[in-house]
Formats: sequence, structure tokens, C-alpha cells
Amino acid sequence: MESVLKLARPDILTLTPYSHAAWLPELERLHANEMPWRAEGDDSEAGLNRYPEPQPPDLIERLAELYGVDRHQVLAGRGSDEAIDLLVRGFCRAGQDSVIICPPTFGMYKVAAKIQGAGVVEVPLLKDKGFALDEAGILAAWHPAIKIVFLCSPNNPTGNLLDATAIERLCVALRDKALIVVDEAYIEFAGTPGFSPLLDKYSNLAVLRTLSKAYALAGARCGALLAHPEIVSLLQRIIPPYALPSLTVESVLRLTGPKAQTEAAEHIRVLLAERERLATGLQQSSLVRRVWPSDANYLLVECTDADKVIAAVKSVKLIVRDQRAQPMLPGCLRISVGTPDQNQRLLAAIAAAGART
Repeated sequence: MESVLKLARPDILTLTPYSHAAWLPELERLHANEMPWRAEGDDSEAGLNRYPEPQPPDLIERLAELYGVDRHQVLAGRGSDEAIDLLVRGFCRAGQDSVIICPPTFGMYKVAAKIQGAGVVEVPLLKDKGFALDEAGILAAWHPAIKIVFLCSPNNPTGNLLDATAIERLCVALRDKALIVVDEAYIEFAGTPGFSPLLDKYSNLAVLRTLSKAYALAGARCGALLAHPEIVSLLQRIIPPYALPSLTVESVLRLTGPKAQTEAAEHIRVLLAERERLATGLQQSSLVRRVWPSDANYLLVECTDADKVIAAVKSVKLIVRDQRAQPMLPGCLRISVGTPDQNQRLLAAIAAAGART
């Protein structure tokens, strides 16, 4: 099997990465041009006057434990967004290489490619099959300049899991031809382990995970790229040297321990029950044409009058996401599942607006 790095940009393979200040905690630091005193009120463990440790081992071990992979398969970054950007920069030459995306889907794949100057080939999901993956379309669209296929499962904003068997077939068919990147930001809500157990089987598979959703740490900005160690090592060359703030690292280690994992599981259990209640209630409204099935923590809702729904939820101090600009989603809104109280307010407001129609 050829190294997956044959897909990478040659100039990145030969890049000499920035040499950050050595991390030697047993020595007193006079080598990084830092202020030797803490700022008044700084009660962090590490001290905010000091640069954070790049890819802190304790954090990497925690993420590896959470996702069931080897520590050498983990790159930590600022949410999934940074991993998307690093993958495109590491594998796509500006003006030469391209990525495949499957709309309607998460917008950052296209944005990251455009920023890099890479091309974007769109292979839409199959709406008439419940927004299923067009496996044959992806294979037909592939050409040697395509280096990455981005797949979101559960897909944002449609909420559905993509067919796992089809994704595996793509890993096989495009082995040594393209990276298959599966974004699993919402996988904890789907009742499936996802693709991280298959990393050892497919060297061209990469998985994106985040603590923003299930662990309620969106403000901490911490996510993980799970991939072959060669991919992790390559992207370590281009990630900023001090990407993760000390407060983020300390917060993640504190809030993802055994107690936090139990609490997250309970929150997910309640949210899934609320997801079903919300879907049932929405479907009863005359303003709603269809509620699409969801494996995530949100619902894609096709409305008969989206503007009226938006106005109704704003009247009770709530906001939902307008998806009407996305391909194949006329009249569609994305509604995150909230607390029981928030969901009840939303349902009542939409029901009242529908009754006035």
C-alpha cells in the first residue's frame, strides 16, 4: 500500500515547520520572550503569561480515550473548522487541486477550499432518497486533481446519517486517489460509533470530531482530526504552534472526565426524547409541510410559510436557522432542539401562528 502522503502537496512535505520554543517544564523559562509575572487576576493553572504547550499530551490522551483511537491518530485544533482548513491547505494546491462536497451540507468545506484557491466539485445528495449519498456520482466525478471528498454524517443541515457501507466502498475505490473525510460533529446523537474504529483499515480515511455539541463546549473551541499518523504528522507542520489556549486545554480536561461523560450521556438522552416530541408537535402545524427524520440534535423543517414561522419564534425570543438559500431546501428551516421549556415555547408560538392562517 502506498503512503497516503502521495496525495499531499509536495511543498508541504518538504516544508520546515516553525520551530516553537522548547517545552521543558522542569526548567524555568527564559527562552520564549514571555512576561515573567502573571497578570493580576490570572487564576489559570498554567499561567496565561506563558505560551501553551503545542498539542498537550494530556489533552491528546483524553481525546484518544473519548474517541477510541491511538494517540498518534489525533490532532487537536480549534473545533472541526481548523481541521477542515488544515486538510485543504495540506492536500490541495491552489489553482490545481479540488475537493468534492455533497450539498446541501456544511458550508465550511466550500469556504475552506475557496480560501485556499482549490476547486469545488458538487455531487448533490439524493433528496428523493432521503438525502442519501450519491456514491456513483462521486466516483463518476472523481479525477486525479480531486484530493479530498468531504462527507458530513449526520449531515448538516438535513440531519441524516449517510450510508456507512457506501462510505466504506468509497474508501476502497478511492484508496491512493483521495482522502475520504467524514465529519461526525453530531455522531453522539445518532446511536452509532461512527467511523473512528475503521481508521486502521483505511489509510485514506479521516474523521472529524468536536466537543462543541455533545459535551456542551462550543465556546471552548476544541475539536479533533482522527487520521493515519502520517496525516497527523503532516498537518502538525502547518497548524499554528500555539493553536489551543491554555484555558481551553484546562477546561476540556476538567469537563470531559468520567462525571462529565455521564452528564453528557444524560443530556443526550433528554435531548433525543425532546427531538421526537418537537418533531411530532411541528408536524401537526399547518405551517409545516414536512419534518425530515434526524439523527442529530436539530430538525430540518420544510414550511408552507417559512417567514411566518420565523416571525412566530422571534415573538417568543427564539431564533432558528433559515436554510432556504441551500440547494434543494426551498421553504426549509433548521431548528436546534432546545430545553423542554424552549421547545414548548416554540411549538406554542408556531401553533398560534398557524391557527391565525
